[in-house]
Amino acid sequence: MSPAHSQPKRRKRVAILVAGLVTAGGVAWAATAFAATPAAAQTIVCPTPQIGAVPAQAKAEVDRNLALLNTQINEANTRLKNTVGQGGANFVQNAILGPLADKRKATLDRIAIAIGRVAAKPQGLDQFATCTLSTGGAAQPPATVTTTTVVTATSTATQTAPNAAVGEIVCPTPQIGAVPAQAQAEVNRELANLDKQLAEANTRLQNTVGQGGANFVQNAILGPLAGKRASALDRIAIAIGRVAAKPQGLQQFATCTLVR
Repeated sequence: MSPAHSQPKRRKRVAILVAGLVTAGGVAWAATAFAATPAAAQTIVCPTPQIGAVPAQAKAEVDRNLALLNTQINEANTRLKNTVGQGGANFVQNAILGPLADKRKATLDRIAIAIGRVAAKPQGLDQFATCTLSTGGAAQPPATVTTTTVVTATSTATQTAPNAAVGEIVCPTPQIGAVPAQAQAEVNRELANLDKQLAEANTRLQNTVGQGGANFVQNAILGPLAGKRASALDRIAIAIGRVAAKPQGLQQFATCTLVR
């Protein structure tokens, strides 16, 4: 057979071989993509810490550690996506979920310690350290203070050293209860305003000894103080009411008394 007749046959065999390789490569790529799809849809989800009441003095530190919990889970999910197909059967548990649980435990411990410095230390936060692998693809809700309430421990006790002969004005400490994080700043300002009002009233009490008649303290100091406190307490209730249930009965903490 002449070279001219054999050349088309060789070309045909080469074409078949190339087509076979392309087909095999396509099958291999499709199999790899199919195998990677479930892993790509997996997400690490962690339980939202139920911290409870956070004193105002510890709120900044607690906020920082809650933000750190969010960073940790975001980093873990990024690593999960970037390591699809790596390691053996226990790779995710040993290389991602295990270290993540350790980091979360340390962060939750810092939250408990921060609160414990100024109030009762919360117990059992370690139960929120362990995360799991979900194939539902649901987004992990952020661990924010929106799930945590802040109880103010501000006291309205006067800081003015009283003259024993004159006495001092004392006011009841408002029992506000849980304050949503969104209202915390405004509530803190009004609580500070209550303290300022009381301090000013006691200063005026000391500076007006002997002035007026029998009802001078009531009419000139205690009465106006009650009006100011009622307004501040109203603003506290309104601030909380914008984002949660409006507290009732705060006006009972408006009236102060003179103690000799």
